[in-house]
Amino acid sequence: MDNSSGVGVLDKAASVLGALEAGPATLAQLVAATRLARPTAHRLAVALEHHRLVTRDMQGRFVLGPRLNELATAAGEDRLLAAANPVLTALRDHTGESAQLYRRQGDQRICVAAAERPVGLRDSIPVGATLTMHAGSAAQILLAWEEPDRLHRGLQGAKFTATILSGVRRRGWAQSVSEREVGVASVSAPVRGPSGRIVAAVSISGPVERLSRQPGRLHAGSVVAAANRLTEVLRRTGE
Repeated sequence: MDNSSGVGVLDKAASVLGALEAGPATLAQLVAATRLARPTAHRLAVALEHHRLVTRDMQGRFVLGPRLNELATAAGEDRLLAAANPVLTALRDHTGESAQLYRRQGDQRICVAAAERPVGLRDSIPVGATLTMHAGSAAQILLAWEEPDRLHRGLQGAKFTATILSGVRRRGWAQSVSEREVGVASVSAPVRGPSGRIVAAVSISGPVERLSRQPGRLHAGSVVAAANRLTEVLRRTGE
């Protein structure tokens, strides 16, 4: 089958991205996979790197870049948000705490959906609120599975440590107590896209008096189950 679009430079760039789908590649491996001339393969890979469609790993090999994940996440946002509201509402009703969905945007995280606790003391995070990536269980989730260099940069100035993030990766959820705001506790879990990348974090938050100083013991199971439901929605729709 002819995969040519008639626009040569785009076809060649697509062949570079397609070759990297299988994993990291040296320039020599790119040349072999794409059958492009070495100078052409290098020029295209560097140009794609400039646009963050390609990046380098710790060994200097070319790998698919973060911009692709950002574009895929944006493409799937409507499906994610459509599914989020009933899932967050059920999570709020089950735990009795306010529930939120966060997505990372650069060095910040954005609340893109929420189900507020209707009465009593609560931690109110309105949709559209911008929060730090340096504190809170959702920030831990959105950073914990990043590539090593981005994870290292993200830890600079953070209230959590690399050891804490290692624990997050091991158990699959995060908790915080008075980390983002004094007196507030939270529990978060990752939502994954079809590729397995983290695309969002589901959270509940409320006063330490209710959630205790080990909020994960109370609610980690419920938060993880909610995040898994959203992950399954994205997997079924092939985001």
